[in-house]
Amino acid sequence: MTSRVALVAAGSRGIGRAAATALARDGCRVAICARDRSALDAAAREIAAETQADVLPIAADVSRQADADRFVDEAAAHFGGLDILVTNSGGPRSAVFDGLTDQDWREAVDLLLMSVVRLTRRALPHLRARAAGRIVCVTSIAVKQPVPGLMLSNAIRAGVTGFAKTLAGELAPERITVNCVAPGYTRTDRVVELAAATSQREGISAAEVDRRTLAAVPMGRMGDPRELGEAIAFLASERASYITGQTLVVDGGYVRALL
Repeated sequence: MTSRVALVAAGSRGIGRAAATALARDGCRVAICARDRSALDAAAREIAAETQADVLPIAADVSRQADADRFVDEAAAHFGGLDILVTNSGGPRSAVFDGLTDQDWREAVDLLLMSVVRLTRRALPHLRARAAGRIVCVTSIAVKQPVPGLMLSNAIRAGVTGFAKTLAGELAPERITVNCVAPGYTRTDRVVELAAATSQREGISAAEVDRRTLAAVPMGRMGDPRELGEAIAFLASERASYITGQTLVVDGGYVRALL
């Protein structure tokens, strides 16, 4: 993928950073965004040092349309085009239905769904101008098997999957693929936050939450963000040129569904 340009949203830590690193290691020039400027700049320096790639940090909150548009515009202007878009964001608050307000739902829709819609809309003209564009949406195992206590994520990430599946059919004649990667339990800050929320909600220790989680994963461990990054890089590569409209679950066997 030498000389290809990739945009990775929420690329300063966790799965986003792992995806940016994997793409940079494969030869891409990479733009990453995040809200925290200092963490973003540090991540860009470290990814560049590790991979010798050109990494552009752009401070942006993808839940805001102006920021999402600016992220795409600045990256495309800096690199002279765009080949790969990886949509990603932090997660919404953990809560059951009775604990959620209309504002919680609006914020979650902007964060999880509209960020994908807006980034894709802005990036699509650039992808169409290049050969064989790639869109990879980071979702969650919640799209296959809802997770207790994650009402917002369970409901809205399914919408992202529907969006991606429909868009894949529309863009297939143009050789632009659209796929999703659905992480299972992965060692990220987000999983630590969710364990703390479950601990408080159920009155058990965070260690007990962790033990229960690992017991449900056939591999007996959580994923490493690097494993997710490699899956994303694969779907963004020429090796995946005949794969579109799919959700690749990376979960150590956690989801029991057949499809």
